Amino acid sequence: MPPEDVFEILAPPQWQVPLVFNSPHSGGHLPSSFISQSKLDPASLRTSEDSFVDELFSGCINHGSPMLRALVSRSYIDLNREPYELDPRMFWEELPGTCNPGSSRVASGLGTIPRIVGEGLEIYRGRIALADALQRIETVYRPYHRALAALLNEAHRATGCVLLVDCHSMPAGSGSPRADVVVGDRFGSSCAAEFSDLVSHELQAQGLHVMRNRPYAGGFITQTHGAPLMGRHALQIELCRSLYMNEATRQPNRHYSDLKRILDGLIAKLAVFAQTQAQPFIPAQAAE
Repeated sequence: MPPEDVFEILAPPQWQVPLVFNSPHSGGHLPSSFISQSKLDPASLRTSEDSFVDELFSGCINHGSPMLRALVSRSYIDLNREPYELDPRMFWEELPGTCNPGSSRVASGLGTIPRIVGEGLEIYRGRIALADALQRIETVYRPYHRALAALLNEAHRATGCVLLVDCHSMPAGSGSPRADVVVGDRFGSSCAAEFSDLVSHELQAQGLHVMRNRPYAGGFITQTHGAPLMGRHALQIELCRSLYMNEATRQPNRHYSDLKRILDGLIAKLAVFAQTQAQPFIPAQAAE
């Protein structure tokens, strides 16, 4: 699959702050070969996507920070997993020893190559070839993660500090009590508390019910890129889909623009605060 079909980097005219926004589950592209393997229609295959999340956080561009967003559907490959969290029940061949078939995500059908989508719908007609999965990992997963690492490394080299905001959505009713937003920092291990506190307080001030780390503390991306003692911070934000969309029709609802305004304000506050935590930002491309 060509890189231009895998991801897109939305870049500001000038990168000004050590922030990187990432939306790994908002893509909707379904390769025709994948559709032919599935027993589900395209609409069903898209039910687990984080629809509109990239658009909701796109205000980061106006505040001088880039966004990396996936273009490929989460049902085709999940970019917020280890590269080889594969379910042996899905493949004709035996998995090599480099795979991790024993994770809780694999057990629930939500590995790197998902077995289910939405409310437990089986994706495939039958078993698939392991070579197919490995090709997806090489042509989609690895280019995406190289691009994400490059963005984070550039900001960190320039300033000594970077904050990754990993942007997601969750079905209505997730968590108990019900949360509008879940802020995940791996219980403080992936991000300095000052960043998590700022996000939580700003959203609560707008009347949203915010939970910390429950039921979502942050996935593979947050865990991998969060190293606060090294000036690398990673924070996951989960938005309840009912805040901004009709989950049945997958269309924005009348509150969409209100949430977009709230997130624009949050991004502005994050940009100002991130600048106080870092050296002046002179990106590599600006110096050339």
